[in-house]
Amino acid sequence: MTLYKRGGVFWSYVSRDGVRYARSTKTSNRRLAEQIDLRHKDELLLKSAQLTELKPQMKFAELADRFKAEGELKDWHLERLKVLLPELGAVAISHIGRSQVRQYRQKRLETKKLTETTLNRDIECLRHLLYWAVDEGFLAVNPLARIRLTRERRKKKPVLSVAEEVLLLNAAAPHLKNIIIAAVDAGMRRGEILNQRWEDVDFNRRLLYVTKSKTPEGEAREIPLTTRLFTLLSSTKSNDGLIFTYEGKSIHKIKTAWSAAIRRAGIRYVRFHHLRHTFTTRLLELGVGREVRMALLGHTFGDTHESYEHVELPMKREAIRKLDEWLGQEQSREGERRETGTNPDQLDGPTALNP
Repeated sequence: MTLYKRGGVFWSYVSRDGVRYARSTKTSNRRLAEQIDLRHKDELLLKSAQLTELKPQMKFAELADRFKAEGELKDWHLERLKVLLPELGAVAISHIGRSQVRQYRQKRLETKKLTETTLNRDIECLRHLLYWAVDEGFLAVNPLARIRLTRERRKKKPVLSVAEEVLLLNAAAPHLKNIIIAAVDAGMRRGEILNQRWEDVDFNRRLLYVTKSKTPEGEAREIPLTTRLFTLLSSTKSNDGLIFTYEGKSIHKIKTAWSAAIRRAGIRYVRFHHLRHTFTTRLLELGVGREVRMALLGHTFGDTHESYEHVELPMKREAIRKLDEWLGQEQSREGERRETGTNPDQLDGPTALNP
């Protein structure tokens, strides 16, 4: 028995190497006190084994600075830290528990109308940094390891129409226009596009091999080129280096250029990632099977991490051929509509995708 109640709160007493360590749990709740007692034991065990020197009193702001300098920092971490640090920066990392998360969620909801999805991403970032703190030896356990995220409501993902696509391309800066075409014609992620290299484009076979992907399954996958994307790449062909650049320099962010293009185009706001969804939705409505679509996107199957390597290249070429043919038809219809000023619904012929 290592828990004793004194003055209305439980105290944790742990003996190590003949020394008795006492720590107040600062709570009268026995279940919570037991969790704090267990954490106290773990910290002392690690310290006695000289595995590392724990730093449970480190402030979250300091942890964030260390993570930025030494961790695998990604753009979404930086975005989430912008809102996490003002609220939790001064809190010791060992004290960030469920009560702090509840207070954080409540305060965020009071100041701004947010979705549960947005708040869940905040908590995921916070939990990720605390796991990193455990890996680095600053904490014995992650206080948010078992926290449950709020159930998110599924939302309809917007699909860009051909008319919106034309307006967006006309309004986009030249470097962004090329990136948009690659996203909507090849279904590539933003990071994949910005890291794509000339060495991985086979012009003779009209194939693009993804240079760097978010997932191992997505890397080095082959994507047949649409006529539009093939023409674009052929016109700026080079032997090596990054394909998509701005004034010869690599591009790291497109957020500002993207927002400006949406505003100038006068269309509803869509995220850049929705171009990837537009690509797969068009293939779906053209009758392309799920396995072929997932192979082109570089997805895995369920929880087994089984990749779609068995999908043969001719099946991918046929899918892109259908997309190419449909795009040509729809672009002609859109040109006719603009010349005549006709509403798309008044044009003859089907407006839906046809296999």
